[in-house]
Amino acid sequence: MDTLTLNIVTPEGGIFSGQVRSVLLPGEEGEFGVLPGHSDVLTLLSAGAIEIEREDGKREIVAVNSGYVKVDHKSVDVLADGAVAISGGNDSIIAKALADAKNLLEGAKSDRVIAASVLSRLESAAKTF
Repeated sequence: MDTLTLNIVTPEGGIFSGQVRSVLLPGEEGEFGVLPGHSDVLTLLSAGAIEIEREDGKREIVAVNSGYVKVDHKSVDVLADGAVAISGGNDSIIAKALADAKNLLEGAKSDRVIAASVLSRLESAAKTF
């Protein structure tokens, strides 16, 4: 199966790096999905959730407040101002990550409806870990 290399970095360091089947990104013009062989794109990201399908089929989610993404046929590189990975582990780790994501998103958006929608999606996704 074809895969993409996904890298998500912030000024504080790397958040995710690895092979993925697909990635769903919160673009400035709306969400868009990337699969292997995608056309080249360079665009802005808005506050939201990056949904990742790993090579092994497991799913992860990363909250971002804003940034840029460069896509080509074999890789996706995200440079975010801030990001929080919501990943499996025990309930207290997930709860802390959700609280951090809430702070990140609320600081990024003046539109509380959008922030609430993204947070609801993050909480729903976290229940599957």
